Amino acid sequence: MANLLLNHNLTSVGHLRNLSQSPLLLPLPLPLSRLRKTNHPFAVSAAATAEKRTRRRKQAPKDEGPDDAASTAEQGLRFVFMEELMGRARAGNASGVSDVIYDMIAAGLLPGPRSFHGLIVSNVLAGDDEGAMQALRRELSAGLRPLHETFVALIRLFGSKGRSTRGLEILAAMEKLNFDIRKAWLVLVEELIRNNHLDDANMVFLKGAKGGLRATDEIYDLLIEEDCKAGDHSNALTIAYEMEAAGRMATTFHFNHLLSVQATCGIPEIAFATFENMEYGEDYMKPDTNTYNWVIQAYTRAESYDRVQDVAELLGLMVEDHKRLQPNLRTYALLVECFSKYCLVREAIRHFRALKNFNGGTVALYNDGNFGDPLSLYLRALCREGRIVELIEALEAMGKDNQQIPPRAMILSRKYRTLVSSWIEPLQEEAELGYEIDYVARYISEGGLTGERKRWVPRRGKTPLDPDAEGFIYSNPMETSFKQRCLEDWKLHHRKLLKTLKNEGLACLGDASESDYVRVEERLRKTIKGPDQNVPKPKAASKMIVAELKEELEAQGLPTDGTRNVLYQRVQKARRINRSGRPLWVPPVEEEEEEVDEELDRLISRIKLEDGNTEFWRRRFLGEDLNEGHMTPTNTEKTELLDTVDEEDVVDDVAKEEDEVDEEEEVEPTENQDGDMAKEKEVETAKPLQMIGVQLLKDVDQTPTRKGKSRRRSSRISVEDDNDDDWFPEDVREALNVMRERKIFDVSRMYTIADAWGWTWERELRNRPPRKWSQEWEVELAMQVMLKVIELGGTPTIGDCAMILRAAIRAPLPSAFLKILQTTHNLGYVFGSPLYDEIITLCLDLGELDAAIAIIADMETAGITVPDQIVDKLLSAKQSIDDVVKEEFGKEKDLLHMFHTLKFTQMTQRAVLFSLFFDEAAGDLEQKLVKGAHFWVNELKLLELDEKFCIITCVKEVTELYGSEKSIVVEVQRALSGLRYTALIALER
Repeated sequence: MANLLLNHNLTSVGHLRNLSQSPLLLPLPLPLSRLRKTNHPFAVSAAATAEKRTRRRKQAPKDEGPDDAASTAEQGLRFVFMEELMGRARAGNASGVSDVIYDMIAAGLLPGPRSFHGLIVSNVLAGDDEGAMQALRRELSAGLRPLHETFVALIRLFGSKGRSTRGLEILAAMEKLNFDIRKAWLVLVEELIRNNHLDDANMVFLKGAKGGLRATDEIYDLLIEEDCKAGDHSNALTIAYEMEAAGRMATTFHFNHLLSVQATCGIPEIAFATFENMEYGEDYMKPDTNTYNWVIQAYTRAESYDRVQDVAELLGLMVEDHKRLQPNLRTYALLVECFSKYCLVREAIRHFRALKNFNGGTVALYNDGNFGDPLSLYLRALCREGRIVELIEALEAMGKDNQQIPPRAMILSRKYRTLVSSWIEPLQEEAELGYEIDYVARYISEGGLTGERKRWVPRRGKTPLDPDAEGFIYSNPMETSFKQRCLEDWKLHHRKLLKTLKNEGLACLGDASESDYVRVEERLRKTIKGPDQNVPKPKAASKMIVAELKEELEAQGLPTDGTRNVLYQRVQKARRINRSGRPLWVPPVEEEEEEVDEELDRLISRIKLEDGNTEFWRRRFLGEDLNEGHMTPTNTEKTELLDTVDEEDVVDDVAKEEDEVDEEEEVEPTENQDGDMAKEKEVETAKPLQMIGVQLLKDVDQTPTRKGKSRRRSSRISVEDDNDDDWFPEDVREALNVMRERKIFDVSRMYTIADAWGWTWERELRNRPPRKWSQEWEVELAMQVMLKVIELGGTPTIGDCAMILRAAIRAPLPSAFLKILQTTHNLGYVFGSPLYDEIITLCLDLGELDAAIAIIADMETAGITVPDQIVDKLLSAKQSIDDVVKEEFGKEKDLLHMFHTLKFTQMTQRAVLFSLFFDEAAGDLEQKLVKGAHFWVNELKLLELDEKFCIITCVKEVTELYGSEKSIVVEVQRALSGLRYTALIALER
């Protein structure tokens, strides 16, 4: 180290010589051998001075005492000066320290090395490097030898200033004065690192390491960490090699920092090679959760080719090592990012449910919008695949983490709809706003004239531009409506039920008979098949009669007058026009209503799905819960429908068909072959259970031929293979026993990712039966999404509001009209008059007068002019309801006068009238009267009347209306006497 620093810092001698005006500074950095041989007068005087100092130190070992016979008064005076000096030095007051030194000289006391140490420290604390050097020159000119602490303080100052060269010069001077420079070297390196002078720190460290200096563990760790943070993989690796050469092996901490650089270089194979070294290394270098995080990040953000399979393999390794390590927030965020980018939405949903349990999970997934904005990709993937229930879960998690919805997630579809409504059918139609859209103005506002407009359709010679595809690795998910998603989930659930039924047999239905088994199987197959997807084709025009021609023309809004030839030509022309863009008109097909069989539904509900129930499969592997009922009662052949249940079944069926073809081509089968064929049929009849290992070994090297001799030879070989010990017995229990005896599989190794990572919700969600689609449910979810998006800072478009409103009209759901319109008006949107007219007319047709009045009131509040035609419709509807009430009860009825006097709502009056007179679903007259009496008494209770008076009044009215029917009156009395009435505040609301 001495020779290295001397060779590198030869200029340090000249530098100190230039800095000092005293000749005493010249010989200090020179070796003693050169001092003895030189004839320079300054060198001789310096040597003499050194000898005098040496003799003085031997005679007076104290630092400040020049004479052994110093009096006690002098020592006390020096102590006072030193105390004052050090106090000012700690305060960084360099001028104050200089004044104290001058005072000492005036008092006859010579300042020693500690006095000048205080002067230098004061300059160091003040950050004055030039002042510190001047103090050093002053000390050297006084012929004093600086202390070790003085040099360390100077090095600390130069390191904080980033002056590594000056620091190396000080180290060289210390070495010439026979000081131990290791501590000063470490201080210099540490200060350079702390003050962001990383290149200088690496240079100083490597020179010292090559010179034989050994750093501390903290310095090794700090340097590797900071180099990796700066992306300097080369220096970090070199320092790691130096650390190992010094006797300290690299641990998981150092490998993780190296992986942090390798994960961002775009070549994940480098990171995986480091991971393998850790995986097969010693215990102190085994991979931890952060190690897996870096490798997963390397594969996820690589842009070379499909890396999701590599991530799946890493995930499997991590799950196998679940007893030693568990995933953290960053693990789940990276996995959701990976599966979202590769459009594996189901897996992304599973890991997002675990991610949302961490505080700030969605914030970590968003990652400030970097790396393709993974949060937006996840939200868009859920929207495009119609997974709205999961989308609402994600929005709720964002609200809990105070994470605003990103702009990328609110991207518009080609029909100008966001994730609020782009999943509502029809997907490829723009919303009806109630007024004509100025397409030219919209084209110009989107930048059509400047070329900045986003294109969804292909241009000549170019691929189509889909703005929603940005961020996904290959392509964005296919658009699927919420209705279609519900249908697919419904079919998938019944596929699982059918597969479980085939595997478990009659036992899973309880005490059902074989006929019930067949009925359940047929019902499940029919549900999986779904309605006929064959689109009806229009009938040939030449074969259509006049009535059919007129029906098609009328449906398309075309004239229907003229002879048959004229109608025929008109239909043909319309069809030619439709082929160019619009779909052909076909006669409407009435959808068959699904028959409800409660008995079958009860039997199907008995089938329990054990997907994810590890304890169940452990018992099954141990041979428990097995009985004869697990075999299917009938030897029904599998249809093409069941083949689609599982990919393995498809492969087995293909292999089976190939065997059957080979058997048909075979000539003159032998007796042994006949026996083998029968044995194989028996094995196929008894289908094995799930999760039971059955070896299916086939010699893929043998190519099938059509010669009889070769086929007989191959059949003999197969017979020998059947008798081999590697095959398991046909009986399920014996096969399980053999597996346990041979220890082929251990029960302790039977677990899922949900068991390993504590996903307690996974089993319930996977086995929960899906909910059937309904228009009301769709509207409810759409309103939840819209409100959540607004809460998170998003802005739905007017097209979103119109699509939700149109879905509520199709339901119809009058209770949602007002809320949708209020939200739309609060966003500053206004629909056209025809749409308002349609909504109010629908409310009046449905008898929802209060809803129509509330809609008009909201329009007036929002400053929207209500057309006179709508007001006229509302007034006429109100008058008609009043006329019905007067006609049914008569003007002399006191109760009706009471209703009108107290301004009861029209909804309340209609509830009484409907329940008492027009409720056809109530059954016979007696049931109508009982139900109407209940409503009547509750309405009277709203007037805060006595309960007894209410019952008497109701019975009196029924008696006046049906005086001859004594049994009805008695029945009403009996029904009312046992009631405990409460005010129906909900009805008023």
